[in-house]
Amino acid sequence: MSDFAPRHLEEKWQAEWEKAGAFTSSIDHSKPKYYVMEMFPYPSGRIHMGHVRNYTLGDVVARYRKASGYNVLHPMGWDAFGLPAENAAMERGVHPGDWTIENIAAMRDQLKRMGLSYDWEREIATCTPDYYRHEQKMFLEFLQAGLAYRKESWVNWDPVEQTVLANEQVVDGKGWRSGVAVERKQLSQWFLKITDYASDLLEAIEGLDRWPDRVRLMQHNWIGKSVGASLTFKASSENAHFTELEIFTTRPDTLYGASFVAVAPNHPLALSLAKSNQDAEAFLAECSALGTSEAAIEKAEKKGYLTGLEVTHPLIEGATLPVYIANFVLMDYGTGAIFGCPAHDQRDLDFARKYDCSVTPVVLPKDEDEASFTIGHEAYTGPGRLINSGDWNGLSVEDGKEKAIETLESLGCGSAKTTYRLRDWGVSRQRYWGCPIPIIYCDDCGAVPVPDADLPVTLPTDVEFGGNGNPLANHPTWKHTACPSCGKDARRETDTFDTFFESSWYFLRYTDPKAEGAFSKEAAAYWMPVDQYIGGVEHAVLHLLYSRFFTRALSQVGYLDLAEPFAGLLTQGMVCHQSYRDNNGAWLFPEEVTKTADGWVHTKTGEAIEAGRVEKMSKSKRNVVDPELIIETYGADTARLFMLSDSPPERDLEWTESGVEGANRFIQKLWRLKDKLSGSQGIEDTDNLTDAAKQCLRVTHQSIEAIGNDIERFALNRCVAQLHILAGAISDLKEDNDGANQVRDFAIGTLSQLIAPFSPHIAEELWSAAGNEGLVTNAPWPQADATWLVADDVEIGVQVNGKLRTTVRLAVDCDKDEAREKALAHPTIVKYLEGQEPKKVIVVPNRIINVVI
Repeated sequence: MSDFAPRHLEEKWQAEWEKAGAFTSSIDHSKPKYYVMEMFPYPSGRIHMGHVRNYTLGDVVARYRKASGYNVLHPMGWDAFGLPAENAAMERGVHPGDWTIENIAAMRDQLKRMGLSYDWEREIATCTPDYYRHEQKMFLEFLQAGLAYRKESWVNWDPVEQTVLANEQVVDGKGWRSGVAVERKQLSQWFLKITDYASDLLEAIEGLDRWPDRVRLMQHNWIGKSVGASLTFKASSENAHFTELEIFTTRPDTLYGASFVAVAPNHPLALSLAKSNQDAEAFLAECSALGTSEAAIEKAEKKGYLTGLEVTHPLIEGATLPVYIANFVLMDYGTGAIFGCPAHDQRDLDFARKYDCSVTPVVLPKDEDEASFTIGHEAYTGPGRLINSGDWNGLSVEDGKEKAIETLESLGCGSAKTTYRLRDWGVSRQRYWGCPIPIIYCDDCGAVPVPDADLPVTLPTDVEFGGNGNPLANHPTWKHTACPSCGKDARRETDTFDTFFESSWYFLRYTDPKAEGAFSKEAAAYWMPVDQYIGGVEHAVLHLLYSRFFTRALSQVGYLDLAEPFAGLLTQGMVCHQSYRDNNGAWLFPEEVTKTADGWVHTKTGEAIEAGRVEKMSKSKRNVVDPELIIETYGADTARLFMLSDSPPERDLEWTESGVEGANRFIQKLWRLKDKLSGSQGIEDTDNLTDAAKQCLRVTHQSIEAIGNDIERFALNRCVAQLHILAGAISDLKEDNDGANQVRDFAIGTLSQLIAPFSPHIAEELWSAAGNEGLVTNAPWPQADATWLVADDVEIGVQVNGKLRTTVRLAVDCDKDEAREKALAHPTIVKYLEGQEPKKVIVVPNRIINVVI
């Protein structure tokens, strides 16, 4: 037999797939459809191990569903607009478009080397006018339908770069690149009215039963429904700044415990005060340095400015409350004003202690004595009955809320109200490399939509990136145009869309990427929703929420009839690797360290070093492994198999060289199975098989059943363990007779089908060597014979810390203690234990044993 040469093998079968058009998809109503996709990548120029894992997961699903008789759509494209391209333009003197297109070409080649079953005829790149012209038209239709609007909005402003920064780009109150303190500034921005769908987006989460619970919870919290009351506090005396304050609260039952009122730094009252009060102006400037990030504001020390103004308490005659400007109050939540009840809110209590406000408890915990109950340094936020609350005394918290609203409504100073944490989506960005917003500003006509006939509005190519601010705003000619309404001189909008705009509908473009419009209704109706979406949990909120909004908005303006774009969602874990640091804290590359009997040392100096944590691969920590090098060394089948073998997809995966080498040894073991083929065609007589042949046949059918079921459950590491068991059963069948040869050939052919979703190149080679016609890629999924699924014993995998190390044969449904004993007695496991007791042994009956050491 020739030596195993993965590169040659992969090129051979990839060419065959392309020749056969194996992954080209089209509408076919004779089959059930299955739409699987992974979150498309930003074209940085190189794939990383996270890509390899993500796309391999999707490919397993796509290939399995195809074999199971589905009409599969499995597309790929590029999320190609964004800031990194502009940074590259400044750093390297290249145009962002040229940099992006070159990177796409390089990454496309890398993905093709992995043997992924993409329909490349559907490839899209969001930076092309052929793509973004459609979203410009969508925006104008949103505008016409009242789903898009323009308003003044507070933003993070970098005074050096002269641009808006996202909250994530503000680090410790400073611009991530300039290093200068950011300012909170009002700019005119375009928004999409996602809040119109807040209730629907929230309620529909319950129906997303194939989404991870934690993602559904994150979406639920981000939308943030709050049920409470709106109430009005009137100014206690006449002043030049306000007559009354509207406040939203979720705890109207605590109104008798209010000791102060606070407004946000950008509340109209605060801004009015700052115009004539230097101290107030200085405090607002200090608050401005925090930027607009809710997380940064939450972490900051709680500070306030006493305005000297007061409001009257709506329920307690003659009582007044001081009005503060507070850095922790958010203008975007509720009304931008709160009343503070320190006894029952920790943030209010911290503020009250700092500024010497009164603390009056109005909720008494069960089994506490009203006469002696006090609040120390911890607010009480639990249930109880109301005290110090007039006619409400004795009510429960929930009954107190209802009574409070009833009282406020009767007095004409409040009412029940529901609000949401979700804010409208600001889509304006002061960047060049994005989709131009198709609006023209005319001094006479105002904001005028670009006519459909003039779409797309394309980006100029002759731009300068050396200066500050938006290159489009600084361009000498591009922004100057004529008003479409009156013909007078006018200016183009120089902001571009947030790049989430492109990723919020790309899955729809895949359904019909060559359509004259964005996509055809027929294609969208056939392919949508996406049956299985796969990507990182970092996109659990914004991208997924915006996409859910977009499908609703597009349905409202007539593009399709759909609410939820993604029926199933899998968020895969990260790929992690060991990190190392020297005694000065500097990160070291893995090749710079050596393990000795005494620990890790620097390879060159012999200096003892610290072996850091196993953590996410990161260039800064020098623990990145290049997928291209792995694929070149071991082959794509090995890389794919390892990514699936050691951990469930939703958990983090530790990259280890020993694990990759183990996966490669298994692929080479499969390669050698070709030597065991006899050329037989089918099993003639199962009754007269030897016990050994029957056992191999039984394991084959058990593997068909187990692997199919486990793919459905995304238990892909268990699939790999079962593939090892089947390959072992084939190798253990040493007999050389007609029955054994027939069983062996059948088992090898079946193994080629079962491993095809995981390592497709070696699968094609085994399938072909077994004398089968066509491609295993096009072969139907094998069906288990129920008569061979019943067994007295079963071979199950034994893992050490989640990694398959060996197998043991046990009686079906044997006692867990017996399974544990046999696993720990196996010589391979004894070697790993090194004389120690395991921390625990997890036994999944008839499936797997995991020894944790």
